[in-house]
Amino acid sequence: MPKGQPTVVPDDGLTTRQRRNRALVMVHTGVGKGKSTAAFGMALRAWNQGWPIGVFQFVKSAKWRVGEENALKALGETGKGGTVVWNKMGEGWSWIQREVAEGEQSHEDKAREGWEQVKRDLAEERYKFYVLDEFAYLLHWGWIDTAEVVEVLRNRPGQQHVVITGRNAPQELVDFADLVTDMSKVKHPMDAGQKGQRGIEW
Repeated sequence: MPKGQPTVVPDDGLTTRQRRNRALVMVHTGVGKGKSTAAFGMALRAWNQGWPIGVFQFVKSAKWRVGEENALKALGETGKGGTVVWNKMGEGWSWIQREVAEGEQSHEDKAREGWEQVKRDLAEERYKFYVLDEFAYLLHWGWIDTAEVVEVLRNRPGQQHVVITGRNAPQELVDFADLVTDMSKVKHPMDAGQKGQRGIEW
Protein backbone atom coordinates (compact mmCIF):
# COMPACT_ATOMS: atom_id res chain seq x y z
CA MET A 1 0.00 0.00 0.00
CA PRO A 2 2.43 2.72 -1.14
CA LYS A 3 1.61 6.21 0.16
CA GLY A 4 -1.59 4.89 1.75
CA GLN A 5 -3.23 4.09 -1.57
CA PRO A 6 -5.74 1.21 -1.39
CA THR A 7 -5.31 -1.75 -3.73
CA VAL A 8 -9.08 -2.26 -3.99
CA VAL A 9 -11.88 0.31 -4.34
CA PRO A 10 -15.18 -1.24 -3.18
CA ASP A 11 -18.48 -0.56 -4.87
CA ASP A 12 -20.09 0.75 -1.66
CA GLY A 13 -21.58 4.01 -2.91
CA LEU A 14 -19.23 6.13 -0.77
CA THR A 15 -17.06 8.91 -2.08
CA THR A 16 -13.31 8.64 -1.62
CA ARG A 17 -13.48 11.28 1.12
CA GLN A 18 -16.34 9.53 2.93
CA ARG A 19 -14.53 6.21 2.85
CA ARG A 20 -11.25 7.76 3.94
CA ASN A 21 -12.81 9.47 6.96
CA ARG A 22 -14.80 6.47 8.19
CA ALA A 23 -14.17 5.77 11.89
CA LEU A 24 -12.23 2.54 12.46
CA VAL A 25 -12.15 -0.33 14.91
CA MET A 26 -8.61 -1.67 15.26
CA VAL A 27 -7.32 -4.75 17.08
CA HIS A 28 -3.75 -5.47 18.16
CA THR A 29 -3.51 -9.09 19.28
CA GLY A 30 -1.04 -12.00 19.30
CA VAL A 31 1.64 -13.28 21.66
CA GLY A 32 4.35 -10.84 20.65
CA LYS A 33 5.42 -7.68 22.47
CA GLY A 34 4.22 -4.29 21.27
CA LYS A 35 0.41 -4.42 21.16
CA SER A 36 -0.16 -1.65 23.70
CA THR A 37 2.94 0.22 22.54
CA ALA A 38 1.54 0.41 19.01
CA ALA A 39 -1.85 1.58 20.30
CA PHE A 40 -0.26 4.36 22.34
CA GLY A 41 1.76 5.35 19.29
CA MET A 42 -1.53 5.81 17.46
CA ALA A 43 -2.78 7.84 20.41
CA LEU A 44 0.16 10.20 19.86
CA ARG A 45 -1.01 10.73 16.31
CA ALA A 46 -4.55 11.36 17.56
CA TRP A 47 -3.19 13.89 20.08
CA ASN A 48 -1.34 15.68 17.28
CA GLN A 49 -4.63 15.99 15.36
CA GLY A 50 -6.24 17.63 18.37
CA TRP A 51 -8.56 14.72 19.04
CA PRO A 52 -9.88 14.05 22.57
CA ILE A 53 -8.38 10.73 23.73
CA GLY A 54 -9.78 8.27 26.24
CA VAL A 55 -7.51 5.49 27.49
CA PHE A 56 -9.16 2.61 29.34
CA GLN A 57 -6.50 0.37 30.82
CA PHE A 58 -7.85 -3.05 31.73
CA VAL A 59 -5.97 -5.91 33.42
CA LYS A 60 -2.65 -4.16 34.11
CA SER A 61 -2.31 -3.09 37.73
CA ALA A 62 -3.52 0.40 38.54
CA LYS A 63 -0.35 0.84 40.60
CA TRP A 64 1.83 0.38 37.53
CA ARG A 65 2.78 3.82 36.19
CA VAL A 66 3.60 3.07 32.56
CA GLY A 67 5.68 5.58 30.63
CA GLU A 68 2.98 6.13 28.04
CA GLU A 69 0.58 7.25 30.73
CA ASN A 70 2.93 9.93 32.03
CA ALA A 71 3.85 11.08 28.52
CA LEU A 72 0.32 11.25 27.14
CA LYS A 73 -1.04 12.97 30.24
CA ALA A 74 1.73 15.56 30.04
CA LEU A 75 1.01 16.16 26.36
CA GLY A 76 -2.70 16.44 27.06
CA GLU A 77 -2.01 19.23 29.55
CA THR A 78 0.01 21.34 27.10
CA GLY A 79 -3.06 22.58 25.23
CA LYS A 80 -1.22 22.07 21.94
CA GLY A 81 -3.03 18.89 20.91
CA GLY A 82 -5.94 16.79 22.06
CA THR A 83 -6.98 16.23 25.66
CA VAL A 84 -6.09 12.92 27.33
CA VAL A 85 -8.10 11.12 30.01
CA TRP A 86 -6.56 7.95 31.45
CA ASN A 87 -8.92 5.47 33.15
CA LYS A 88 -7.63 2.46 35.09
CA MET A 89 -10.25 -0.24 35.18
CA GLY A 90 -9.69 -3.20 37.50
CA GLU A 91 -7.53 -1.62 40.17
CA GLY A 92 -4.84 -3.72 41.82
CA TRP A 93 -4.74 -6.75 39.59
CA SER A 94 -2.66 -7.90 36.66
CA TRP A 95 -2.67 -10.44 33.82
CA ILE A 96 -2.83 -13.20 36.46
CA GLN A 97 -6.35 -13.65 37.78
CA ARG A 98 -5.63 -13.21 41.48
CA GLU A 99 -7.86 -14.08 44.42
CA VAL A 100 -10.14 -11.35 45.71
CA ALA A 101 -10.21 -10.57 49.41
CA GLU A 102 -13.48 -11.07 51.24
CA GLY A 103 -15.79 -8.10 50.85
CA GLU A 104 -13.97 -6.77 47.79
CA GLN A 105 -15.57 -6.39 44.40
CA SER A 106 -14.60 -9.17 41.99
CA HIS A 107 -12.21 -8.54 39.11
CA GLU A 108 -14.98 -9.50 36.71
CA ASP A 109 -17.34 -6.95 38.23
CA LYS A 110 -14.69 -4.24 37.99
CA ALA A 111 -14.07 -5.14 34.37
CA ARG A 112 -17.78 -4.99 33.63
CA GLU A 113 -18.01 -1.57 35.27
CA GLY A 114 -15.17 -0.42 33.05
CA TRP A 115 -16.97 -1.61 29.93
CA GLU A 116 -20.17 0.13 31.05
CA GLN A 117 -18.18 3.37 31.29
CA VAL A 118 -16.82 2.86 27.78
CA LYS A 119 -20.38 2.34 26.52
CA ARG A 120 -21.54 5.57 28.17
CA ASP A 121 -18.65 7.53 26.71
CA LEU A 122 -19.26 6.12 23.22
CA ALA A 123 -22.95 7.01 23.44
CA GLU A 124 -22.03 10.57 24.49
CA GLU A 125 -19.25 10.81 21.87
CA ARG A 126 -16.91 11.92 24.65
CA TYR A 127 -13.69 11.07 22.79
CA LYS A 128 -12.60 10.72 19.18
CA PHE A 129 -9.89 8.13 19.89
CA TYR A 130 -10.25 5.28 22.40
CA VAL A 131 -7.59 2.86 23.59
CA LEU A 132 -9.10 -0.20 25.27
CA ASP A 133 -5.83 -1.62 26.56
CA GLU A 134 -5.76 -5.39 27.25
CA PHE A 135 -9.52 -5.49 26.68
CA ALA A 136 -9.25 -8.63 24.52
CA TYR A 137 -8.39 -10.65 27.64
CA LEU A 138 -11.80 -9.92 29.13
CA LEU A 139 -13.55 -11.15 26.00
CA HIS A 140 -11.37 -14.26 25.87
CA TRP A 141 -12.14 -15.07 29.52
CA GLY A 142 -15.86 -14.57 28.90
CA TRP A 143 -16.17 -11.74 31.41
CA ILE A 144 -17.69 -9.49 28.75
CA ASP A 145 -19.78 -10.77 25.86
CA THR A 146 -18.00 -10.36 22.53
CA ALA A 147 -21.28 -10.13 20.59
CA GLU A 148 -22.35 -7.23 22.79
CA VAL A 149 -19.05 -5.44 22.24
CA VAL A 150 -19.30 -5.86 18.48
CA GLU A 151 -22.87 -4.58 18.47
CA VAL A 152 -21.98 -1.51 20.56
CA LEU A 153 -19.02 -0.71 18.33
CA ARG A 154 -21.05 -1.26 15.16
CA ASN A 155 -23.69 1.23 16.35
CA ARG A 156 -21.43 3.85 17.93
CA PRO A 157 -22.34 7.34 16.75
CA GLY A 158 -20.14 9.95 15.13
CA GLN A 159 -16.44 9.71 14.29
CA GLN A 160 -15.02 7.59 17.12
CA HIS A 161 -11.95 5.45 16.47
CA VAL A 162 -11.39 2.49 18.82
CA VAL A 163 -8.25 0.38 19.21
CA ILE A 164 -8.39 -2.79 21.33
CA THR A 165 -5.28 -4.61 22.53
CA GLY A 166 -4.63 -7.97 24.14
CA ARG A 167 -3.86 -11.59 23.37
CA ASN A 168 -6.45 -14.07 22.10
CA ALA A 169 -8.85 -11.59 20.54
CA PRO A 170 -12.02 -13.56 19.75
CA GLN A 171 -12.60 -14.38 16.10
CA GLU A 172 -15.92 -12.51 16.10
CA LEU A 173 -14.10 -9.30 17.03
CA VAL A 174 -11.33 -9.97 14.51
CA ASP A 175 -13.89 -10.51 11.75
CA PHE A 176 -15.68 -7.26 12.61
CA ALA A 177 -12.65 -4.99 12.99
CA ASP A 178 -11.37 -2.82 10.16
CA LEU A 179 -7.69 -3.26 10.99
CA VAL A 180 -6.19 -6.27 12.76
CA THR A 181 -2.52 -6.77 13.57
CA ASP A 182 -1.28 -10.04 15.02
CA MET A 183 1.98 -9.47 16.89
CA SER A 184 4.07 -12.61 16.57
CA LYS A 185 7.08 -13.38 18.74
CA VAL A 186 10.39 -14.34 17.18
CA LYS A 187 12.59 -13.81 20.26
CA HIS A 188 12.14 -12.19 23.66
CA PRO A 189 14.65 -11.60 26.49
CA MET A 190 12.27 -13.34 28.92
CA ASP A 191 12.89 -16.57 27.02
CA ALA A 192 16.47 -16.32 28.28
CA GLY A 193 15.40 -15.63 31.86
CA GLN A 194 15.63 -11.83 31.73
CA LYS A 195 12.94 -9.86 33.52
CA GLY A 196 11.30 -6.74 32.11
CA GLN A 197 13.27 -3.54 32.51
CA ARG A 198 12.73 0.19 32.80
CA GLY A 199 12.41 2.05 29.53
CA ILE A 200 11.54 -1.13 27.62
CA GLU A 201 8.53 -2.65 29.38
CA TRP A 202 7.41 0.49 31.25
